Amino acid sequence: MNFNLNNNRIVFLLLFISPLAGCKKIFEVPAEKEYISNKISYSSKLFEPVLGRTALMGTFSADNSTQPLTFSIANARYGDGRPMTDLFKPKEVWVWTGAYDGKEKSLEEINSKRRKEVHPLFEVRSSGQFILWSSATDDLVAARKADSTNLIQDRRFFDVKVSNSGGEVIIKDMELKFWRERPYEPSTDLNPFTGKVAPHPGDPRNPNKRDYIRPSRLSNIIGKNTRKALVTDDNTKDVVVYIRPFSGGNGHSLRFKFLNKDSVAMNPALFNETKWDLLVHGFNRKSTAEYVQYDVAYPIPLINISTPYANSGKANVNFVYSRIGFGGARETGTLGLDFSIYREGDWEIVFHFRNDNPKFEDE
Repeated sequence: MNFNLNNNRIVFLLLFISPLAGCKKIFEVPAEKEYISNKISYSSKLFEPVLGRTALMGTFSADNSTQPLTFSIANARYGDGRPMTDLFKPKEVWVWTGAYDGKEKSLEEINSKRRKEVHPLFEVRSSGQFILWSSATDDLVAARKADSTNLIQDRRFFDVKVSNSGGEVIIKDMELKFWRERPYEPSTDLNPFTGKVAPHPGDPRNPNKRDYIRPSRLSNIIGKNTRKALVTDDNTKDVVVYIRPFSGGNGHSLRFKFLNKDSVAMNPALFNETKWDLLVHGFNRKSTAEYVQYDVAYPIPLINISTPYANSGKANVNFVYSRIGFGGARETGTLGLDFSIYREGDWEIVFHFRNDNPKFEDE
């Protein structure tokens, strides 16, 4: 009897354990297959970046596709179907590794927050956003004729392959249209497509071109001979500004100069209320009787944030002087410019008083 009872217990245990042994398979949930929508898209298929500036482009919609997605550029071609390879040449670019805030005390401190890396001129990020690096220059459109607006090399297309383990989708016929480099802003009315200087009949001295820009601020500066306030508008150009490279710098200089109506250099010290140490985010200031010069990091401004030196993506400089006017009242004159410089080098910003010199002397 005991033997039979034990046998029965063994049989019962075997019957109980047997289904449990298969529970792993019975209750195992199969891995969910990733989903990729055939409606993924970009808000626009046309991008029009300015060469010589780092540009982020593209708003991507995943349409509830499983993340992460993998992006790659495919079938890059010119308008006639020829393969396009120049856009993927590797070049060195500055890449930020720390947060710039405008409080850095030296070029070395600024450069400790960024480093040079080698990247293709054009690439797609893991977010689906495209980046055209500042290393992409006018070399890409060197064959463009000045009077042409429809050359084949200006039609550049590519496809984007988007994938995950659920499959892949090809977004076809994305297009790039490049605008020529404008190394600084405000520009001298360059045609952004051909690079030609645009006609400017409003200037009686230069009816066919314009090689200057207007100051952003011109306030209470009195002409020495006319005794009238100097102005710069559509009809009168008492003060104009040139942004241009100069030779003999160290490769990262920014210089400010002032010219009188005879194109002779004026002493910057005449602008006796100017806060020279707070003018730009520059270092090792050098002041002479002809210019004031700084060591700077390019581009200017370095990034699009507000600092004591920049706002709304532009550096802001103001040159100020004061004098005793009629009746013994102190009068303050201001000359200013909001600008950007994108190309590294040695640049000078020149303010030219073309029709009359400022009156700096007291009455």
